[in-house]
Amino acid sequence: MDALAELASFPNVETPKIQRAVVFGGAGFIGSHLLRRLRDDNPDAALFCADIAEPRFRVEGVTYLRQDVREPIPANLCGEGEITIFNFAAIHTTPGHEEWEYYGANVPGATNVSRYATATGSKRIIFTSSISVYGASETPRDENSRPEPDSAYGRSKLMAENIHRLWQEEDPEKRDLTVVRPAVIYGFTENGNFTRLARLLAKSRFVYPGRKDTIKSCGYVKDLVGSMLYMAGRARGVETYNFCYPERYTSEDICAAFCEVASYPEPKRVVPIELMLLGGFGFEVLNKAGLKTTVNRARVRKLFHSTNILPARLQQVGFKYAYDLRTSLSDWRQSSPNQDFA
Repeated sequence: MDALAELASFPNVETPKIQRAVVFGGAGFIGSHLLRRLRDDNPDAALFCADIAEPRFRVEGVTYLRQDVREPIPANLCGEGEITIFNFAAIHTTPGHEEWEYYGANVPGATNVSRYATATGSKRIIFTSSISVYGASETPRDENSRPEPDSAYGRSKLMAENIHRLWQEEDPEKRDLTVVRPAVIYGFTENGNFTRLARLLAKSRFVYPGRKDTIKSCGYVKDLVGSMLYMAGRARGVETYNFCYPERYTSEDICAAFCEVASYPEPKRVVPIELMLLGGFGFEVLNKAGLKTTVNRARVRKLFHSTNILPARLQQVGFKYAYDLRTSLSDWRQSSPNQDFA
């Protein structure tokens, strides 16, 4: 099956026509899917990807440029004139970096992108923040909830939001800013939490860390891209919204959906969180001894604590999701090589 051909099937959402657009951080998972959608919706548009990484997959007709957002961005990077700007560039894997790295990339990145927007006379920025600005919480959080980031990543993202807002406030009658705070996003080429979960389930190696009812707000990449374009098309001034499915999916719900779609055996075992944390500490010791591993206590705690986010703004404005958890996993599997959630 041609995986890239499958990507052309996006939610039927009315989106703004775009003549010129640049995606900073566009080589990543979400950026690659966005560029595919932009090309499908705007076949004659001039589209640019500005990044320091190789793209997850290339989109025909997109111009790929090397640009580190931590450095000043030339005003003529994409030629002359106004351009729609998507800022996805970030240090985001948590845990995985030193605290200073999040601030050293996400804050100057927002500053330099905002300066580029000013230099080019651009009027629209779409910025991907994160639900990390709310911090971990069992209590539901919507857009009216007070941001309480409890990590360097979350704090740096909140700072970046405010930098973009300062740009908008400099010319509020002419500039529009859309800020999306995504939960866990999954789909083709994700290579993250859901991909790792699928591989563990396929090998019957997954155990629940401490409990089965941890709420994990999440959403499919195709619905995320559709929501960004939908909200950018209606944004006047500043529009901030959460993205995830409105259903309160738990760890058990997510595992059950994977098992139903791919015929995996359902996991049953729950390991006490204290034992899981002890195991995480052991892996940290091995890591310091030279045996590289991604398992540690911070990752175990992340699995145990809920991310209970509500997409209240999307529901208020009537955004229509094209998928739910099971249908999105099915769509992802069908579009992956060998149907293995790649």
